[in-house]
Amino acid sequence: MRDIKVSASILGCDLSAVGAEAARAVTSGADWIHFDVMDGHFVENISFGAPLQKAIAKRCFMDTHLMVDRPEEQVGFFAESGSDMITFHVESRSDIDHTINKIHQLGMKAGLSIRPDTPAEAVFPYLERIELVLVMTVEPGYGGQGFLSYTLPKITQIRERAEQVNPSLFIEVDGGINGDTAPLVIKAGADVLVSGTYLFGAKDMFTAVKSLKGERTA
Repeated sequence: MRDIKVSASILGCDLSAVGAEAARAVTSGADWIHFDVMDGHFVENISFGAPLQKAIAKRCFMDTHLMVDRPEEQVGFFAESGSDMITFHVESRSDIDHTINKIHQLGMKAGLSIRPDTPAEAVFPYLERIELVLVMTVEPGYGGQGFLSYTLPKITQIRERAEQVNPSLFIEVDGGINGDTAPLVIKAGADVLVSGTYLFGAKDMFTAVKSLKGERTA
């Protein structure tokens, strides 16, 4: 049984108190903080930049997701602002190999993400060189969307290939993750669950984190 991690997406928090919200997630048991970066080009929306990440970094593992057109040009900014992991999209316009190399050279872990309609095979050539694959289970760009169940087989396909070439690979899922969908993605092979709306909207975030991991509270 793989150890399940929860990455709390601040996209779903009260942004008027983002520092306190990130701290609340950590004290409630979240393993990572998920930081979504949107540039208004790769996706329509615009979210956060490196200065905001720097203000909340080092509370725990900083999981940075670049939904940007040219991630290679942004990697340095987020290295300086506290990223531990930088994930970027195979559908972006940066050279994938060069971007992975740059992330590693700056001392961070590297991940690749795929949109819901991108096939699992798109990441297969890179699995031996990266630490994580992020499978989007909603269309990237907005929080609070409903889970797309047709993405589940891709999680399984990536896990099966990873077991052959990189068994320690994390498979992360992001989009519509809650107490009902978490068991589905874990069964499919995911071991890092991104959640924003569900966690930050919960009356008891500690219990919500436990529910994502499939653990019972005392």
